[in-house]
Amino acid sequence: MFFKYNETLPIGKSGEQADLLAHKMLTALNHEAYKNTNYIEWTYKKRRHYEWEKSKNICHVYWKEYKVSLDLNDPSNSKAFVHSFIVESDISKELITKAQSYFKRDSFWLIAPYTVFNEGTQRKVVTINNKEALLVTYTSGGLASGDSYLWFLDNNGKPKSFKMWTSVLPINGLEATWSDWTTTESGALLPTFHKLLITGLEISAIKGTL
Repeated sequence: MFFKYNETLPIGKSGEQADLLAHKMLTALNHEAYKNTNYIEWTYKKRRHYEWEKSKNICHVYWKEYKVSLDLNDPSNSKAFVHSFIVESDISKELITKAQSYFKRDSFWLIAPYTVFNEGTQRKVVTINNKEALLVTYTSGGLASGDSYLWFLDNNGKPKSFKMWTSVLPINGLEATWSDWTTTESGALLPTFHKLLITGLEISAIKGTL
């Protein structure tokens, strides 16, 4: 698999052209509706459930018998629960750290296109088969510093898939689909499924409200 799929990170060109392509993608996804969405709820692979008060940047993370109320602005205010009972000390710290990791990873599969202008991102245009693709590198704030994602877009700028160069994957350039979209009540477009090789990442119970 390594020799079949492993790819070198392509060389792109930064500047106005790259930013225009990124804006085209955001327009195709109704970025304004996403920005105005105050609440997002979803379940990742039927394993973890999230209730994100986006306007307050607080997310309630549920898995197994645990719940963590994450304060994404001030982690010191986060609280952990086991069977609905609040816990303290080392157990609390461990659960909060785990919930932070879950949220960062699982939310990326939900909202990654909307993060292309986040602080610490670099955008480049890559031309492949006479078509433009958008290469986004997270110098900070991504899953890990240096992670890169190459977005393939349709003629309207809507994402179809991306290839990944990340520290958590042993193979560089693996491709995942971004083609199964749903429109939330708030008008934001969010994905319901990603195909990665022979596996699937299901995102269910999606809600998005103003």
